[in-house]
Amino acid sequence: MRGTLIFGFAIVGGMLLALTPLSAQAPAALPKTELGVNYRSATGSVLRLLLSDANLGSEVSMGEITFPPNSDSGDHQHGAIEILYVLSGTLEHSVNGKTQILTAGMVGYVKPPDKIRHKTGADGAKVLVTWVPGEEANKIVARWKKEP
Repeated sequence: MRGTLIFGFAIVGGMLLALTPLSAQAPAALPKTELGVNYRSATGSVLRLLLSDANLGSEVSMGEITFPPNSDSGDHQHGAIEILYVLSGTLEHSVNGKTQILTAGMVGYVKPPDKIRHKTGADGAKVLVTWVPGEEANKIVARWKKEP
């Protein structure tokens, strides 16, 4: 009797899930990121992931972003804390309209719901970036083009 009751609840539960509108169901999972692969943004920036759900889990992700000369990311937001450590070049780091010029060895950060913008000059910039939580990397590479 007990097995029949559990089986009955499972069938009813499955039918209810099947009848739930797609908009009310959980969103599809983002694809896992790949390490050692370059992802290119529409503005030409290149992200190479070093730590992600592929090797560490979803708590944190880290990558190296190369911003081309004279680039502008445009205003945007992240759903995670973003920490930027400049390895080379110069990065104009604007958070909520307040601009800071970051050069090699300097750190900038942004946290939700801050609005951010990255600009570079003639030398471009290479930056080590960390996102907490790490799922932010998946959201970014889902929009960027994977390079062969």
